[in-house]
Formats: sequence, structure tokens, C-alpha cells
Amino acid sequence: MDFWCADSFICIIRDTKLTNELYKDLPMIEKVKKGIRYFEFEGLGKYGRIQHAIFSRQGGVSPAPYNALNMSVSVPDDAANVYANRARAYGLFGRTNETVVHAHLVHEADVVAVTHQNYGQHMSRVDGLITNEPGVGLTMNYADCAPIFLYDPVHHAIGLGHAGWPGSVKDLPGSMVRAMQQAYGSEPAELIAGIGPCVGVEKYEVGEVVITAVHNAFSNPDALLVPSPNGGERPHYDLAAANRQNLLRAGVVHIEQSGFCTATHTDLFFSHRAEKGRTGRFGTIFILEE
Repeated sequence: MDFWCADSFICIIRDTKLTNELYKDLPMIEKVKKGIRYFEFEGLGKYGRIQHAIFSRQGGVSPAPYNALNMSVSVPDDAANVYANRARAYGLFGRTNETVVHAHLVHEADVVAVTHQNYGQHMSRVDGLITNEPGVGLTMNYADCAPIFLYDPVHHAIGLGHAGWPGSVKDLPGSMVRAMQQAYGSEPAELIAGIGPCVGVEKYEVGEVVITAVHNAFSNPDALLVPSPNGGERPHYDLAAANRQNLLRAGVVHIEQSGFCTATHTDLFFSHRAEKGRTGRFGTIFILEE
């Protein structure tokens, strides 16, 4: 894991034991403002010094197949639509495209600490952002990969990450935890974690490249690579469980999972797999209040 500071997450509380882990799937809090539908973690929402949201695909201006709240300029949507969508979504939290920090996502496990000096920037080749500067907002975009939120209520710091299968086998969640330990003195057991909507195991058939990577990365690959529910020859990968396991290995015990499968709920979220690559990206925002 590489970690550095440029110039100068979040977590959800799981309070029910399940196989000795403090986690459970909880209904996310659904909100609609100015036509935009978004979701919040119940546990994170209990902390008054942060704001967070996972935006659905509803409420934007982009045409099909990017309809409607596409937040990414990396797909062939008109950039004017993307910036209009960002203005609508970020505006709900008093932000603009120039008053949040973005990331150039590359499916790795590198994490960078940011401040207000990075507003409007796309931090190069990172899949994790962290900050302890009050007022700073973090954003990332997704379409099947898992949003990772971390919040340290003791040291008042946050982290936002992007973990698909490459990030899960490279331990992006653990890299985020270690970066917050190094930068802010965070204790893993005090962190609150949330794993957002991602492709669910029932929809995530994988091939030999992923199978080999999972076997190399985890001591219990058979718990993460499960038989096809449709009787197919290839196994299915439990991406949410893999990212949860990474958090647990890093010492995080308070973890909330959204329970949403992006490939199933394409009415709510963009899914690269279900929509065969012709789709947009849904956004997230995580703000550390003053």
C-alpha cells in the first residue's frame, strides 16, 4: 500500500452478531430531494458531524443508456450532462464540482490524504481518499464496484474507497484503514464502516483470473467463491463479503452492508455487468463537517 499526503470513510455500525462478526445488512435510509433519490447508512446517519450519500441513478438529465444521474465523464455521455448532474446532486449538500475532491480510479489499493487545496481535482491513480480537515468533501463513482465508507468519530476523520474484485484482492479496505492509522492515529476498532451497493453474489459469475486471485488473497476462498445458483460451471464471487473480510482483518468490527445488488436493482443503480458496459456511474459524497 502506497500512502502519501497531497499538499499539506464511512462506516456503519453493525450491532448484531452474525458468525462472530459485528455486522448485518440493514435497510438503508432512502431520501428524495429535488427529484434526486439517494441513500444513507443508518449507522453513519447517527453522527451529526458528517454528511454522506449514495446517489441512485434517478433525478438527472442524461439520456439512455446513461439515464439519468450519470456522474462520470469516463463514459460517452455528454460532459455537459454530467456536470449538470453533479451540480444537482452535490448541490443538495451545499457543494459544487469545484468544492469536492474527486479520484481517478484505477482498481488498485493506493490511498491519498487530501485537504481543501485539492478541491476540484481528480487525484491521480488512487482508489481511496481520506481527510481529517473539517469541511472537506470526498466523491467517487461506481457501477458494480463497492463503495467503502470509513469514519473515525474519535479523531474526526473520514475515508471513501472504491473496491471491485481487483480492489478486494489487493485489500483496498485494509489500505484505507492503515492510511488512517498512519495519518490520524485512528484505531481500527473505533472505526465505523459501511459497504455500499455493489454487484451481488447471485449475479457475479467469475472466471479463472478472478478465481486464482481470490485463492491467492484469502485464506478461505471457498467461502467467497460459491457455486452458481443457476447450476452453471463457474463459481460466483461474493464481493461484499470479501470487502467485509478485509475490514475485519484490518481490525474493523463495526460494519454495515447496504444489501443492494446493483445488477439486480438497475432501476436504482448503474451496473456495468447487467447493462453490458453501456451505462453510467452512480456517485457518492462524504463530507466532514466543521
